Amino acid sequence: MDARAAAQRIAAGSKLQHLSSPKSAQGANHVYRIWRDDGTVIFKVYGADSRDRREAHALEALQNITGVPRVLTRGVDEGAHWVMFVDGGKWSLDTLPENPGLAEKAGETLAAIHDSDTSVFSNLARGIDEEWIATDLQATIRRLERYRRRVGVSAEAIEAAHEVPPPTASEPTVSHTNPIARKFVVNDQGDITLVNWEWATLAPPEWDLSRAAWSMSVHEGPAAALGLMRGYGTEMDPGQLDRWIVYHAAQQLLQLADRQTSSKASDLPGSLVPEFDRAVLGAIEA
Repeated sequence: MDARAAAQRIAAGSKLQHLSSPKSAQGANHVYRIWRDDGTVIFKVYGADSRDRREAHALEALQNITGVPRVLTRGVDEGAHWVMFVDGGKWSLDTLPENPGLAEKAGETLAAIHDSDTSVFSNLARGIDEEWIATDLQATIRRLERYRRRVGVSAEAIEAAHEVPPPTASEPTVSHTNPIARKFVVNDQGDITLVNWEWATLAPPEWDLSRAAWSMSVHEGPAAALGLMRGYGTEMDPGQLDRWIVYHAAQQLLQLADRQTSSKASDLPGSLVPEFDRAVLGAIEA
């Protein structure tokens, strides 16, 4: 599949900007911005047909919610599945200066998504629930223990992480599962759009809320995290938030370990291991 060739055919001579990482892994999606006479659009070529199906299903179920991407058209080009979106904006919350007002809008979007009809979104009976979270947290820590040297996690931090109680998890709702700051794109009018819906499922709302709040705090600042909570209409207990952060950080560290080709920590986000250590202590002391 030649994603750029597909984008060039759709662009038909118009200006084209590749938005994906030039180091994208094999089978990854490719995203482009295309300039047209009536403005810009986003053109996404999927790395796998299954990604197209999953995202199409999620967006169809959530089409009436403000802040969910708006599909213009879909198609297949020489076997490559693609979609064209309304351009949600040229910026994202992780690239803009800290803005509690925009973070509040992001919280409002998450709240609306979590309040949507689960029966329309999925045929799952439960999805990811509290029992699943409790089991997977410990399994994740055990797996991380095997690769801790590769990502630079201390034996003491792993030992302490085994003592972290599972986070509180409410009944599963429609969830994005990775609503980090850079997934919230922003246009000139200050409208927010939450992109990348391929891994949406039914999960506790705390999963999304904690993931977003943690990301806002790290990439923007504490005022943005508070703005997100304000827009969502709730606050998370700091100890519960840290329990979720332990889980999220451990998952990220495992993903990074899988991509490491040596036994030495390298090219890791500078704050990830310190955040894991901090959250472990906060979760235990709460």
